[in-house]
Amino acid sequence: MERVLMGILTLSELFVSSMVHLVYGFYIFSTAVASDISQALYGCLRIAGNEVTLVKENKEKREGSVDVPPIVLVHGIFGFGQGRLGGLSYFAGAEKKDDRVLVPDLGSLTSIHDRARDLFYYLKGGQVDYGEEHSKTFGHSRFGKLYAQGQYPEWDEHHPIHFVGHSAGAQVVRVLQQMLADKAFAGYEDTNENWVLSLTSLSGALNGTTRTYLDGMQAEDWTAMKPICLLQLCRIGVIMYDWLDIPLLKKYYNFGFDHFNMAWSKSGLWGLIDCLLGNTGPFASGDWILPDLTIQGSMQLNAQLKTFPHTFYFSYATKRTRKIMGLTVPSSVVGIHPMLFLRVLQMSMWRYPSDALPPFKGYRDEDWQDNDGALNTISTTHPRIPVEHPSHLVVNDSECQPLQPGLWYYKIVEADHIFFIVNRERAGVQFDLMYDGIFQRCRKHVFRRSLPTVPNEIPHQ
Repeated sequence: MERVLMGILTLSELFVSSMVHLVYGFYIFSTAVASDISQALYGCLRIAGNEVTLVKENKEKREGSVDVPPIVLVHGIFGFGQGRLGGLSYFAGAEKKDDRVLVPDLGSLTSIHDRARDLFYYLKGGQVDYGEEHSKTFGHSRFGKLYAQGQYPEWDEHHPIHFVGHSAGAQVVRVLQQMLADKAFAGYEDTNENWVLSLTSLSGALNGTTRTYLDGMQAEDWTAMKPICLLQLCRIGVIMYDWLDIPLLKKYYNFGFDHFNMAWSKSGLWGLIDCLLGNTGPFASGDWILPDLTIQGSMQLNAQLKTFPHTFYFSYATKRTRKIMGLTVPSSVVGIHPMLFLRVLQMSMWRYPSDALPPFKGYRDEDWQDNDGALNTISTTHPRIPVEHPSHLVVNDSECQPLQPGLWYYKIVEADHIFFIVNRERAGVQFDLMYDGIFQRCRKHVFRRSLPTVPNEIPHQ
């Protein structure tokens, strides 16, 4: 009887969660379509002379700021870049706060590794090379999208970049910086970690999240999913979306799995059946984002990632819980996004399975109870597992001046995981205060004075 009740509760929770996510996804998609239609109508009514003037002004603005390091905004899971969803802004228009901001469109569900490779070629130009060994291991094409013209082809250690990563986007930048340090891009022997001037993590997935287990990843085998869970429904939907390969839909939104060749024209009907049965594709090989976001997956990544001495690191850790009589509960009812409220509650109550080995030595459930509905607050402060990186908790901004590189400055912000993206009105003035602070810091306080040189080497001017 107890098993039957638990099964009913599990299926009920799955139904509610899937419906909430489906409704929110439809809302975003319909908003994008409406925006696209309105922009098209506006374009028809626009006076041609004004349009030419505007294009000329924008060109002059870009050319006048060529020596200013760009700020690159990197989206998180299920995110999208500039040009997708009818021009809808993932960062809720924050990119308009500066003349030199880039918003790449990376795979929304592809692995951290694949997204880091995409980001490199988006900036430098050329055809995305996922690496021969990686591609063979995970069963996809070695080469991906062709960027005929990079968004910042002059990028090097003398023309470094500021990065701002939301959620999984922060970890993408960390992996990219390590790849640069390891000279992991064929044909680019001069890369190094100093190509990254600063990294700002906005609710960054720096140490994984217990939500992955709630959504369906197995605690015992973090690369596999439970037979019945929200992620299984997501897997089926993504496979069908990519197999149908409808150009109009892919123009609006792309999960990023084109290099797995799941489209009907390439895989056929049997290819679809193979993917659905879990024999082929990203979900079968584990080369997608969710395994990377488990605590074990993040540990595996972090074991290879460094905090570099000449890069500035900042982190905004988000929290939407509080303690009441020793219990961790959601800090608000109306202040938390409806899609996240249930997950805030579940994450604050979640306990690691007693019959499974803890993800790391010293793991304690109570340390992971504070959360923002998607990530545990402890995970978003700074890299801390398997090795804790140098960090400093910021209470007053003035206390961290002058800024020191090689140190993670972090601040705890009362907000849920999507408070500062998509819908600007939710955050109100707090939205502008935070993004203004990030952009001002990049422009006025983060500068690389000089780099140490090896003996007999002439320093670059």
